[in-house]
Amino acid sequence: MEVESTLSSYRIFNAVAETGNISRAAKELYISQPAISKAVSKLEQSLSVKLFTRNSRGVKLTEEGALLYEYTCSAFESLRQGEESIRKINALGIGHIKIGVSTTLCKYLLLPYLQSFIQVYPHIKVTIECRSTFETLALLEEGKLDIGLIGKPSQTKSIDFFPLQTIQDTFVASPRYLKNLTEREPGILEKKRELFSHANLMLLDEKNITRVYIEDYFSKNDIHTGQILEVSNMDLLIEFAKIGLGIGCVIREFVSKELEDGTLTELPPIRRIARRTVGFAYNKTAVQNDSVKRFIRFYKEDAQNDNSKAQKEAPSVLSKNQTKPET
Repeated sequence: MEVESTLSSYRIFNAVAETGNISRAAKELYISQPAISKAVSKLEQSLSVKLFTRNSRGVKLTEEGALLYEYTCSAFESLRQGEESIRKINALGIGHIKIGVSTTLCKYLLLPYLQSFIQVYPHIKVTIECRSTFETLALLEEGKLDIGLIGKPSQTKSIDFFPLQTIQDTFVASPRYLKNLTEREPGILEKKRELFSHANLMLLDEKNITRVYIEDYFSKNDIHTGQILEVSNMDLLIEFAKIGLGIGCVIREFVSKELEDGTLTELPPIRRIARRTVGFAYNKTAVQNDSVKRFIRFYKEDAQNDNSKAQKEAPSVLSKNQTKPET
């Protein structure tokens, strides 16, 4: 028997069981009595059992019919709950978003966005997976993540990348570490090309896109390194630099407070490191649920609003030698 006709037959069966009367069931379902009787007969034939016995008052469930009725009631209740859940999702914006992001970008960039987003959509569940940019890109390609907050990838064929801001890589150390280093190697801070071969250099591990970027910078500028301490995330790297374990390669925007209060000192590089771009990304070929679409709209509109606000706040003045054109 076809699935559609089976479901229809079970609805008719339930109506007859609940009313105990074929004519009343026909009125409730707005179909004829012969159609009701035919549907019940077909269901009995397909199951090879008798579901009802007739009496002067109508019909009564057999033992087999009563057993089937328990199951059909449970099944229809599950369907009702499913429909209610779908309606609730549509009404309240309930859903689920899986986001991949490094620990550092999560702390400094993602959390402010999530705070604002959840205020607008409080019923959406958000799962955060702390991953490197390379891992996040791979999971986006596989459809295992919905959104990634990553450094701009070199290849974006199937990835929609939306830039949020640029970041500046830099080298920092505690004043105490630099003092100890210069006592051991006088004048080493002025010998920029030799500095990293004598210092304890702290970098993110090789799975991180920042490490690849900095290694490329070293290679292009013929900078040789000595002892390297690999750290799994930038927050740890910053803390290690603060307690004087060595020179750390960090993102300048994330240590602005430490640079300002003197906890860390910035080391001028041989050549300024080019700024990098970070932003949100998703797989253009994947099917996004409504919650993911809401988040994509949210961060794009938020960035546009920030740009519009910045343009309005920018002063519009004429230089001293510039005169206002005649109209």
